[in-house]
Amino acid sequence: MSKILEVRQLVKEFSKGSKTIRAVDDVSFDVCSGECLGLVGESGSGKSTIAKMITALESPDAGGIFLDGKGITGLKGREQRAVYKDIQMVFQTPTDSFNPRLKLGDGIMEGMINHGISRPEARKKMLETLKICGLSQEYADRYPHQVSGGECQRASIARAIVVNPKLLICDEATSALDVTVQAQIVELMRQLKSENHMAYLMICHDLALVQQLCDRLLVMYQGKIVETGTPDEIIMHPREDYTKRLIDSVF
Repeated sequence: MSKILEVRQLVKEFSKGSKTIRAVDDVSFDVCSGECLGLVGESGSGKSTIAKMITALESPDAGGIFLDGKGITGLKGREQRAVYKDIQMVFQTPTDSFNPRLKLGDGIMEGMINHGISRPEARKKMLETLKICGLSQEYADRYPHQVSGGECQRASIARAIVVNPKLLICDEATSALDVTVQAQIVELMRQLKSENHMAYLMICHDLALVQQLCDRLLVMYQGKIVETGTPDEIIMHPREDYTKRLIDSVF
């Protein structure tokens, strides 16, 4: 499999009063085409900071991020917009990521129109993608507050995949949903992975969930990757004390 994303020696520091906190400390990993890579660890371990650097919501203090072998840190304007087509993100609280004044259909079409697709073509593709994500076309005319959390999360996945990204980053994308809806979203993600060969970076604290979906797993602790392997390897035979405690807390 070809490498879609390469993260090399990534560092991010934040100032907290008189102290400097190293949130991400010399982190390197790859994500390949059609692969789901899980990133797990307790809150504050650096998982979401990595996602924000990959999507240019934060700038790294050191290190590099490469998409298809090309560096993507520090890009501006048209070059940055091209990266947003290839890397999309699904957030924990989908209603917060939609403009409340826009109907869901318009929110889903926005990215396509920004990339030069005509409105009629964008609407056609939006309706097709809603169907793929298990929503009827009536949802295109509803506002975020008019749908359930699970329905809104399906719409946010539709918005992310409608531009055919190479990598989908899911930052705790199912943690705010009830168990039944969570299972439906996981099945949808598994289907998209199988049919579209989309790569995933799944940021999660739920080891049982990533065991269902992920091909490889990285365990983060205090900004560092402390363990890597398949989900079964890490869950059944953890090497690090932190990983053992993390598994005990879940199972």
